Amino acid sequence: MESGTATITITTVDHDHGGGTAISDVHQDIIKTHILTRLDGATLASASCASSHLHALSAEEQLWRVICSSTWPSIDDPRVRHVISSFPGGYRSFFSDSFPFLHHRSPPKHHHHRRHHDRPFLAEVISAVDVHYKESLIFSKVQENETKSDWFLCSPFRFDLLGQKESVQTPIRHVGEHQAWLDHLEENLKLSWILIDPTRNRAVNVSSRSPVSVQRHWLTGDVQLRYATFVSGGEDSSELVQCAVVVTCEGKVGGEMHVREVSMQVEDLEGKHLNGKESLVILQGAMESGKRKKERKGGEGKERFEEFLKMKRERKERKQRRERALDMACIAAGLTIFVAFWSFLLFR
Repeated sequence: MESGTATITITTVDHDHGGGTAISDVHQDIIKTHILTRLDGATLASASCASSHLHALSAEEQLWRVICSSTWPSIDDPRVRHVISSFPGGYRSFFSDSFPFLHHRSPPKHHHHRRHHDRPFLAEVISAVDVHYKESLIFSKVQENETKSDWFLCSPFRFDLLGQKESVQTPIRHVGEHQAWLDHLEENLKLSWILIDPTRNRAVNVSSRSPVSVQRHWLTGDVQLRYATFVSGGEDSSELVQCAVVVTCEGKVGGEMHVREVSMQVEDLEGKHLNGKESLVILQGAMESGKRKKERKGGEGKERFEEFLKMKRERKERKQRRERALDMACIAAGLTIFVAFWSFLLFR
């Protein structure tokens, strides 16, 4: 069995018959204590599909709780633990919802929207957020947001985890050349933002894990890292919207970096930030019917971000062409009316 960092091989020999024995012949305590506990979540899920025996052993709740807690330290919050205990398969269901890369391109099924046409799907959202630098946790927070107020539904959707005067000190030191430093952050600063619906017991990770964009502000020198996933734009829409998580870091060259912003918004192809109601419909669709798949290595999130930017540019160019055509039509119509008016005056 192969986990991303280690390969575990099970070999047993039947001395009486000179051949190998089945995995079921190994004592289950050895499998549970010395083998399954060494696997990461993705490998454990694969192992559970190998046989009914391994499936039964891999279903133990404590195994999945340890894996989830080590992957996302924020979920050790008592409120989140209570919600996960209500999931159909407990921590295993939570891992299944939250670990795979969100790859949701098609619009949610129509019946979901008809059933909730006059109200948002989510009455409350729990965010469980973890930021790692290399292997070290530098920021972790759980935040509950009430989403039923008219103010929230009508205002631009935005979740902020830090106040205006708050910042988080990190062990990251700002060293090296400008571009090399940005490349270093892109490679080593990982983020997970899990949205949890405590009513319907579903979850989704809206982060790309690695940044899709790292830029430095020309005036302040702050570094802005963007993590993003791309989902359907809502009912009867095949267009994508961007769930964007932004982390802003500040710090002088040679000094320690501070995180002063961790926020999330939903943006459409026009560059418009959607309001609370529109965003909740989209996020609920991603939770309930969003396709998940194992994340490929090599910057798949960044590729999709570039694709989204290309679609934005094409949309902007089409809009500009339509506006120019409309302007020309208006000018032509004006000239026609002007000529007709003077012709009428001259030949009265």
